[in-house]
Amino acid sequence: MRRPPGPSVRLKLTLSYAGVVLVTGAVLLAVVWLFLLRYVPDSSQGLLGISPNRFLLSRVFGRAAAVAMVLLLVVGLVGGWLLAGRMLAPLTRITAAARTAGGGSLSHRIRMEGRQDEFRELADAFDGMLERLESHVAEQRRFAANASHELRTPLAIAQTLLDVARRDPTRDRDEVLERLQTVHTRAIGLTEALLLLSRSDRGTFVRERVDLSLLAEEAAETLLPLAERRGTTLDVTGAAAPVRGSAELLLRMVTNLVQNAVVHNLPVGGTVTVHTGTGDGASVLRVGNTGPVVPPDLVPTLTEPFQRGTERVRTDEHAGAGLGLALVHSIVRAHAGTLDLAARPDGGLLVTVRLPATP
Repeated sequence: MRRPPGPSVRLKLTLSYAGVVLVTGAVLLAVVWLFLLRYVPDSSQGLLGISPNRFLLSRVFGRAAAVAMVLLLVVGLVGGWLLAGRMLAPLTRITAAARTAGGGSLSHRIRMEGRQDEFRELADAFDGMLERLESHVAEQRRFAANASHELRTPLAIAQTLLDVARRDPTRDRDEVLERLQTVHTRAIGLTEALLLLSRSDRGTFVRERVDLSLLAEEAAETLLPLAERRGTTLDVTGAAAPVRGSAELLLRMVTNLVQNAVVHNLPVGGTVTVHTGTGDGASVLRVGNTGPVVPPDLVPTLTEPFQRGTERVRTDEHAGAGLGLALVHSIVRAHAGTLDLAARPDGGLLVTVRLPATP
């Protein structure tokens, strides 16, 4: 991108430096002229007109002052140009790095050496920004690839069902319609989860006072039929846990945690505990379940999009796409909270959510 015509910063700094030098030299010469020559006698007071007098010194001083001003101008321009170039060299590197990043290469780093001055701080901040951008872009690309794959799967299944029904007119239409409805329900759920995830990442939602204990009771009531079918006991306890945020997103967060705890539980006789409360200026939500032992190396990856537990059942109506804990993590982060996952020694998972409490 070409800059509009005009003096460069280096030229401006050079002229400024030369101007300061000229003004300083002019002030010094003026001081000499006004305070030194005023005490030199004029020609009428000299001895036989031979001793130094004001007229002779004025002529000599004037020529010397003119030469000195020319030298000061040359020194100011040359020295200012060199000093400005030396001072602006780090800025040139930062500009080159910005152009490289603008061209799509986010892996470039300035890595400026030297003492910790303003340019070094700017370069380090720019490197940090590039690192975060590169990580964010890589995450978005990976997420887009996974999302396209997950959305393509139900569409491909639906297309296959339609092709089979077209080639085989005697096939039971009710069975085909039921399977199509199941596939499209999963696709719609995945799309809604993606939209909620994007919304929570942007933080574009209205904040209001919400009680996590009421959301926990609502989520438990909604998922009670699922828990009963799977032989799981839901136990909701605790006190009020007021926070400020989006009631819709926070309800989705609690619902996802409870649903995951139910789905990943023991086949029969499992237990899901939901507890709310406050402490240390935070509102706390804890969701734990019984179930198979979770490998410790798997726990940190559970909050990544499209990551599924090893025991996820994919054949029932609640088969997920691996966005449950990823969406929970995004909602917690959008509400300035923390999410902690811990594998229980006897099996199952304990999830702790801490959000800033509202008085």
